[in-house]
Amino acid sequence: MPLIWQRALLAFLIGLTLGWAFHSAHAHDDGRYAANPLKSWFDKLSSQKGLCCSFADGRTIEDADWGTDGDHYWVTIDGKRYTVPPEAVITEPNRAGVAVVWPYSDGEGNVQIRCFMPGSGA
Repeated sequence: MPLIWQRALLAFLIGLTLGWAFHSAHAHDDGRYAANPLKSWFDKLSSQKGLCCSFADGRTIEDADWGTDGDHYWVTIDGKRYTVPPEAVITEPNRAGVAVVWPYSDGEGNVQIRCFMPGSGA
């Protein structure tokens, strides 16, 4: 992958992480990623629960913070391990390369997972 694409991807993923830190409710598009080559792909990602980015902000997950347990994926979010619902798994190839989860609060303080995309090594 050319260096410029790697830098663009890194900037995008850092933005996703910062977006989660500053705004964990509903996602919004303020235009800061308009020039990123993966933006349109991320905008169209969906699981059986629906579009990922339309409902929750994505968050990159380090390799040590996700995996499989039997036939289910799990992720660690803020130090707590969650089982990923099968209907939240994105089944198309991962063009970003890193694992990403789209968590949200259900309004009662419970973390739910809207979408999960395993890393490219899965």
